Amino acid sequence: MKRIVWMLGICAMALAGKVQAQDQPSAPAAADVVKAAQTKAGKEHKNVLLMFHASWCHWCHAMDTAIADPACKAFFDRSYVLEHLTVAESPKKKNLENPGAEAMLNKFTDGKESGIPFWVIMDPKGKILADSRLPQSGDNMGCPTAGPEVERLKEILKKTGKGSAEEITAIGERFKQAAK
Repeated sequence: MKRIVWMLGICAMALAGKVQAQDQPSAPAAADVVKAAQTKAGKEHKNVLLMFHASWCHWCHAMDTAIADPACKAFFDRSYVLEHLTVAESPKKKNLENPGAEAMLNKFTDGKESGIPFWVIMDPKGKILADSRLPQSGDNMGCPTAGPEVERLKEILKKTGKGSAEEITAIGERFKQAAK
């Protein structure tokens, strides 16, 4: 009898482990995310804003918060299909990472350490229009909050987005608030 109870216990634990593993969703492949974003952007006459981020990243959350702010949201919704690729997660959250995202990030950054958030704006066919590197140094500005970074962001938005100069100025002011 003890053996039967013991075997049932082992089976229950194995089944619980299997159910738990199935409950943890795996993230879609990075290439699939980008392809779907490009298809949607083509249909909607927008560009793709692809952001590499992680759940633990303060500046990634600050950037998302700024983009979602009422001062910015309409411009970003009108101009871009926004997608996130998850990289650099802790071992307990590796299931959140998009397979292939780290390699894609390395390709976009020429293999240099960049930090996150790192973002790229591309047209629907995949041509890179801009990224979060500063032109002088090549450093990643991530979530722009300081004067030169915000000015660079505004230049990029003028070139790749759909909005007025007043709207872009308001976006710049909102991003400066992210530093506070």
